[in-house]
Formats: sequence, structure tokens, C-alpha cells
Amino acid sequence: MIINTKYHGEIEIKEDSVLNFEQGIPGFNEEKKFVILPLQDNELFHILQSVTTSQLGFVMTDPFLFTKEYDFELDQGTVELLGFTSEKDVKVLTILTMRETLNESTANLQAPIIINLANNKAKQVILNDTSYQTKHPIFAQPEQAGKE
Repeated sequence: MIINTKYHGEIEIKEDSVLNFEQGIPGFNEEKKFVILPLQDNELFHILQSVTTSQLGFVMTDPFLFTKEYDFELDQGTVELLGFTSEKDVKVLTILTMRETLNESTANLQAPIIINLANNKAKQVILNDTSYQTKHPIFAQPEQAGKE
């Protein structure tokens, strides 16, 4: 299947790599099919690309790479909707807001993307835990050096 993408131009993808968001993504309820594409020369970041809308692509990463203490439980409705039968099939990603510098970029830890690797069903889950932010800094801010 050939699709047009925001960051990769026209590419060919395998149909079995398409993720199905039965409920869409909040703010993009009509968008139900996405694919995860690598960012060139970068293993930390990926693009969640709409299969049908070429200009709709979100930069994503694994939140556990920069937030080791990130922890939450999925509600039973989400577990059933995504059809989980094993924890090993759970993949968690988070959408990033990219800024001019990487140090200023943030991650939406309050609404992770949950993927069932066994059946390619996915959902953006909005967590009720208020300790997680929609704009969580990816990197700890370096201490400001004193002016000389």
C-alpha cells in the first residue's frame, strides 16, 4: 500500500503494519488508521503517521526512555477494547511537542498511545492521574551557568 506522509513523502507500507484506532485520536476522531515510521538517523523518535491524511503525523517516543518512574494502570474497558491477553503485547508511546531545541520539547504523559502488538489495535488513553502533564519536559533542564 502506498501512502503520502508528512515527513517521508510517498512511501510503501505493509498493510499488516497499520494500527487501528477504533475511536480515532482525541481531536482527530475521524482518523482511524495510522502507521509508525522511523525518523531517519534517529532510533529514539518515531512518527505516528495517518494513513489517509498525509499532513497528519505526530512525533513520538517511548516515555520510559526519559521518565523511568512513569507508571499507570489501564482501565478494564481499554484492556477489553484493545483485546489484551498478555502484558508482553503492550507498547506505550507518547506524543511529543517539538520546540526549536530538543531540550525545550515536551511529552504528553497524560495521554499516552497504547498499542496491542498482537492485533495492531491502538488507543490514546487519557489518564486521570494529575501528576502527569500534557507538556512534560523530555530532558531535565541544565542548570544555568553563572554569567561572567
